[in-house]
Amino acid sequence: MKNKKNKLNKKWSDIKNFYIYISPWLIYLIVLIVYPMIKSFILCFTDSDFGGKGNFIGLANFVKAFQEDPLFFKVFRNTLWYVVLFVPASLVLSFFIGWLLSRKIHGRGFFRTVFYLPYITAGVAVTMLWGWIFNGDYGLINYILSLLGIPGPHWLTDKRIAMVSIVIMCLWSIGNSILIMLSGIQDIPASYYENARLDGASTFRQIFSITIPLCTPSIFFNLIIGVIGAFQIFNQPYILTKGGPVDSTRTVSMYLFSNAFEYGKMGYASTIAWCLFVIIMLVTILIQSSSKKWVFYDN
Repeated sequence: MKNKKNKLNKKWSDIKNFYIYISPWLIYLIVLIVYPMIKSFILCFTDSDFGGKGNFIGLANFVKAFQEDPLFFKVFRNTLWYVVLFVPASLVLSFFIGWLLSRKIHGRGFFRTVFYLPYITAGVAVTMLWGWIFNGDYGLINYILSLLGIPGPHWLTDKRIAMVSIVIMCLWSIGNSILIMLSGIQDIPASYYENARLDGASTFRQIFSITIPLCTPSIFFNLIIGVIGAFQIFNQPYILTKGGPVDSTRTVSMYLFSNAFEYGKMGYASTIAWCLFVIIMLVTILIQSSSKKWVFYDN
């Protein structure tokens, strides 16, 4: 009886210690994630202002978004265009650079640091620096083009290429994706390449028959993270173009921010946020379900 009681006390002691240890994360989860999500979902059905004061209006915010607001679909198209441009380009570049950095070359450690640094230095100052590089009148790119006798375009004020310019700038800071891809490539056993070389396989054939298939888990991870991050793009277009020209670079996150903190329409902003959440969730589920056909794990 005494042993049973001691075991019960130990069990409750372990449970108590468990919740004490995870309490910082649990508080963070409830206060900063769960509660805001529930609150924003409730706000979707109200006309609340920035102070949280408002009335219940049912589905009026959703009706406004899908039937009355012309910018709603435009910002989603802009964001989708950015995702389509950025995600594939980042996957190809990160794999190619990761493969190069996995080779036995002189100064390999230096180059790995150089490619990773933009990821940790990316911020407002760096974005403003890119604004100078892309300046149509005195920017670095147009200056170099002028030396070659080529008239440079207005990168950030031409609605046809403004989003492309932002994509180019964002590709500069994919150091984390490169690092993940490099780790995946280095995990491939060297014996696979040795056997392939003995069979007469060229470097090109080794990449497509060994490296890419066995690196698909890293590609899959970068794809998921890249899609989620790309759908939430905010800083670069907000700093460089403010959504212009003619709203061609205004993204969902920017429009959400404007409605919430500039116009004080918290209810409508929450509606936009939940629409974005649903789209990201659907795309993520689609990628996850398709991964069984193209992601290979070396067991």
